[in-house]
Amino acid sequence: MDLDALASARHDDWQRLDALARRRRLDGAEADELIERYQSAASDLSLAQATAGSSALGDRLSVSLARARLAFTGAPENPLRQFTRFALVSLPAALYRLRWLTLAVAAVTFAVAALYAWWIGADPRVLASLGSEEELRRIAEEGFVAYYSENPAASFAGAVWTNNAWIAAQCVAFGVLGVWVPWVVLQNAQNLGITAAIMFAYDEADTFFLYIAPHGLLELTCVFVAAAAGLRIFWSWVSPGPRPRGVALAEDARALFSVAIGLVFFLFVSGIIEGFVTPAPWPWAVKIGIGVAALGGFLAYMLVLGRRARLAGETGDLLEFDAGARRIVAG
Repeated sequence: MDLDALASARHDDWQRLDALARRRRLDGAEADELIERYQSAASDLSLAQATAGSSALGDRLSVSLARARLAFTGAPENPLRQFTRFALVSLPAALYRLRWLTLAVAAVTFAVAALYAWWIGADPRVLASLGSEEELRRIAEEGFVAYYSENPAASFAGAVWTNNAWIAAQCVAFGVLGVWVPWVVLQNAQNLGITAAIMFAYDEADTFFLYIAPHGLLELTCVFVAAAAGLRIFWSWVSPGPRPRGVALAEDARALFSVAIGLVFFLFVSGIIEGFVTPAPWPWAVKIGIGVAALGGFLAYMLVLGRRARLAGETGDLLEFDAGARRIVAG
């Protein structure tokens, strides 16, 4: 095939394609024409490449086709704008939806932990079943405090961060099963109650609370939020309301899985506090103050920014174009 002849024959068509692709707005007829000319030019490019391989004409036509494709598909949104929207709108809206369920998970956790601590402390036989007198005293008087400083601060912070982030991700991802989150909450409450009972039994209650407070305020809150997200996803298909069950599950899962991503950053902060602040030789007022400030920042992000986003109609879900077509339902 003579490429010069092809270029001469199709010159006006390609020029028209370029003109349409450069317009900011197209009416219905022009949009249809753009697609038709795009398909025709794509066939010309395929023919030119099959005949002559790589050529200047093919490269020029490829650029025209790419410009035309952007005209009817749209350019991808700037990644920085996407991240900004996620951080300031989508994530706070998703967190705000979970505020009361988070509070309920926290109440259940502390209630179960308190029951375990009371049960173990009230019955010496249960306490003895956890270990020998010497082992339990070593844990209360040395091991509990040593845990925070026996490894280098950076590696310890990284280890607790990745472990907590993994637990949070599991709560959200497996929450749809309905059994995973209650099991995680029970295990967390049980461990908290057992540790508290051992510390209380050897008059180390003050040590327990002092060492838990700096990082635990934010860390435990993040775990409660993750558990609440998992439970909310589970409930979306148990009780979908007016939405079809599959639609309800898809919408809530998309919206709330962003919580798992967001909690990675907040758990990083709690990991830094646990690795560098909790074992530091600073006044306890300073260390606990840092923990309170971290929790306060998270709650402001969740409740203030979240409320603003919810009032604007945000749910944490993807934008309508990214989420795909939706089915119209009654109610």
